[in-house]
Amino acid sequence: MSSGNTYLEQVVAQQERLENDLRSKRSVAAPAAVAAQSAAAGGPSRGGGRQQTSQPTPNAVEVRVTGFGRWKTVIVPPNAFVVHTRRGRGEPLHVGLGVSFRYNPATDSYLVVPGAMQTILINAFCICRELQGVLVQAYVQWIIEDFSTAYRKLDFGDAEDPMRLVNLQLKEQAEAAIKDKVATLGVSDVLSDKQPIIEELTARLRAVAEGTSADASAGLGLRIVTVQIKEAVVSSARLWENLQKPYRSEQGRIARLAELAADEAIGTRELAASRLRQTQQIESDRELADLRARNAALQFDQEAGERLRRSQRQEEDSRALADLQDATTRHTTALERDRADEEAEIGRLRIAREAELRRLTVDGELAVEALRAQAVHEQGLLELERTRLRAGIDNTQSPESIQARLIDALPEIVSKLPKPAELRAVTIGGNDTSTVGGLLAELAGVVGALQATLRKP
Repeated sequence: MSSGNTYLEQVVAQQERLENDLRSKRSVAAPAAVAAQSAAAGGPSRGGGRQQTSQPTPNAVEVRVTGFGRWKTVIVPPNAFVVHTRRGRGEPLHVGLGVSFRYNPATDSYLVVPGAMQTILINAFCICRELQGVLVQAYVQWIIEDFSTAYRKLDFGDAEDPMRLVNLQLKEQAEAAIKDKVATLGVSDVLSDKQPIIEELTARLRAVAEGTSADASAGLGLRIVTVQIKEAVVSSARLWENLQKPYRSEQGRIARLAELAADEAIGTRELAASRLRQTQQIESDRELADLRARNAALQFDQEAGERLRRSQRQEEDSRALADLQDATTRHTTALERDRADEEAEIGRLRIAREAELRRLTVDGELAVEALRAQAVHEQGLLELERTRLRAGIDNTQSPESIQARLIDALPEIVSKLPKPAELRAVTIGGNDTSTVGGLLAELAGVVGALQATLRKP
């Protein structure tokens, strides 16, 4: 026998995981809170300009406070309820969903509460009519219907979770309602039909949260969205097993009877199948013997026919081969004859082409020689014409041009003369150098002096 209720442990563990998943992850950081308090009390920053800060407020809703000093503005998310009061005013200045407003820290106060639907997870350990422990697992979902009533009657002052105290109060009332209803029911009623518990829990919570139809102002400004029972588990493992035993025993009996009936039917079917199998085996053996005989005769006929077919095929192949060899020989002879004719024609064409090439070569060489002789003749004519033109130019030169050419040639003449061993001075100037005759006489004197110097041993 099992010592623990495994199903109960699984249900409790699943409930804990679900609570951890639904728990808010937001927390108010200490440095941010200190900065928010100093900003609210100290006025403008050191820079003197307008600043915009996002600071945590005493609730779980993230609001933004902009501005400085007495000229601040509170920016509220669109899914959060807010109430804004001012010193000396009997009624709030602003009440509603997602209302942003001007805020003076010296005279104003505000409260921001989430407007989203809330879910309460309930684990009610109850005692039923048979004085047995039963765990009833349920959840309740609610939402704020009238915030102007809710903020006056409920405590939303928790800094980390404004809904914590409200959820705790509703959870305690729901657990009390579940325990009261389960106390009037038996274990089997709780496990099989959960609708009475749902109806009782819904009626009580709506009476508290929404008020009665006669006096709706007695409510808390909340609305119960839904109430559901998830699980109902017997706390005692032994009782849980005893409750399951009748059904399990009945199912075991049915299973055993079905197993016996199946064994009997299987035995009968096996005998019939064995007899049928043996009969079929005898019939199969006889049919196989007949089939073997027919196959042997058919095989003999096939082998004889195959031998005859092969002989005929060999003769046909031999004749066909001989015909092919004869045709091949004739075709080879014809090909050789055609090849000889083609080679003779090719040789004739080659000789004619070579003769044509030689003729073209000789004609080309003759044409080249003729062109070369004509070019030499034309070049000689050009040389004669050039000589004639030069002689004509020389004959037409004046004495002044001859003198100029001689003067231009003096450096070249001097550069080709040998280096003198001694220096002799020849004075010229007795003649008139303005005329060609005087200039030639002076040059003749210089040349005579140079020749005397060269003849001197």
